[in-house]
Amino acid sequence: MIPSFPSFSSDLRICRADYRDPVHADALVSLLNAYAQDPAGGGHPLSDFAKAHLAQALASRPQAFSVLAFAGEQPVGLVNCIEGFSTFACRPLVNIHDVVVVAGQRGRRVGEKMLALAEQIAGERGACKLTLEVLQGNASAVRLYERIGFAGYQLDPAMGNAQFLQKWLN
Repeated sequence: MIPSFPSFSSDLRICRADYRDPVHADALVSLLNAYAQDPAGGGHPLSDFAKAHLAQALASRPQAFSVLAFAGEQPVGLVNCIEGFSTFACRPLVNIHDVVVVAGQRGRRVGEKMLALAEQIAGERGACKLTLEVLQGNASAVRLYERIGFAGYQLDPAMGNAQFLQKWLN
């Protein structure tokens, strides 16, 4: 379960994460670990390996960037993004891989503000689009994404919406 923090009266601060900053690295890992333990994140904590190496691994990948939200000094939100490539557009695209907002901060548009910065960074990278996946049962996230302009992906309505599939490798 994502930890619940009281609503903070201080201003919300949204920033691009610096993976080499220990405060940002700790925020990234703690928020993602809490999300991973939530049913929407799979219900299992991050491995010790992931917790120990995540920030360094992301820092070594120029195609990765993250956005953090802080209420005062408390980390309250995270968006992880990975740049891919659209062959049809011959331009980069950015996949929004994780969106985390702690329970006590929901309803303050923290997710919307973080996604706005992610969109700005994607634009600076020349990306043609943002992509993301969301579980059907996460109705509040679906409403947020639709409100800010996301829609189901299709090339031809006769072919239907695209599906997100996965295959785990060892």
